[in-house]
Amino acid sequence: MGTALVIENDPTDDVRRLGEWLTEAGLRLEVRRPHAGDALPETLDGYVALVVLGGEQSAYPAPDGTPGAPWFPALEGLLRKAVRHRVATLAVCLGAQLLATAHAGTVERSPSGPEIGPGLVGKRDAADTDPLFKYVPLMPDVLQWHLDEITELPRNAVLLAASTRYPHQAFRVGDRAWGLQFHIECDAAMIADWAADSAALTELGYDAAAVVAACDAVLPDVEDVWQPFVARFAALALGELDGAPPRTLPLLGQ
Repeated sequence: MGTALVIENDPTDDVRRLGEWLTEAGLRLEVRRPHAGDALPETLDGYVALVVLGGEQSAYPAPDGTPGAPWFPALEGLLRKAVRHRVATLAVCLGAQLLATAHAGTVERSPSGPEIGPGLVGKRDAADTDPLFKYVPLMPDVLQWHLDEITELPRNAVLLAASTRYPHQAFRVGDRAWGLQFHIECDAAMIADWAADSAALTELGYDAAAVVAACDAVLPDVEDVWQPFVARFAALALGELDGAPPRTLPLLGQ
C-alpha cells in the first residue's frame, strides 16, 4: 500500500467521496490542512501520489501580488516537483487551476460567469490515448462550482475534456498529472453547504434548493464514471495499471 498526500485548501471542500474511492483502491491517505496551520512537506519523498483539492481562494495573486493563500507558492512548488519526478497527481477545481499556474498557465475570473450545478463535459481526441480518460464516456456527468477559469493551459499540457463556455475542463501535464476543473468529490451535504447563502447562486438567479436537488440526482451517474477513473489513478500510482509507462525517475527532493 502506498501513501497519497492530500492537500485540503479549504475546510468546505474535503476529500469526501474521492477519499473513499482512493482508499478502496488501495491508497493510504495523509491529509494536510494548511488552512488550519499544517505545514506542507518540502518534497514528495515517500508518497506515491499527490491530490490537491478545491477551495474558495483564487489561484492567481491579488493586484498587490499577495497570493490567494499564504501556502500557494509552496504548493505550486510541490506540483512542479510532482510533474518533474512523475508522481501521480490529481488536482480538482482550485487544485487544477494551481496545477496550471504552477506551469505558467493562466487563471482568471471567468468572463463567462460562474459555472454551478450538474453538467456534461466532452472528451477531446487526445483522451483516447490517455491512461485514465480513455475509458471515460464521451460526455460524462460532472458537478461544477467555480467562479474562476483556466483561460490558458500550460504550454505542453494535453487538453482532455472541454465544454462550450469553459474550454479547459480537464488536462494532463506530463504523463502523470491530471487537472479537473469540475468536482468529483462532492456529496449532497457538501453541495448543500456551498449553496447556503451563496452569492454566486444569487448572481445567477438560481434557487439553492433546486441546485442541491439537481446535483443530488446526478450523484449516482458521477460515481459510475469517476469512481473507476479514481481506481485507475490509484493503480497507476501503485504501479499496477496495465499499459501505463513505469515511473523510473527517483525522487531527489528538489
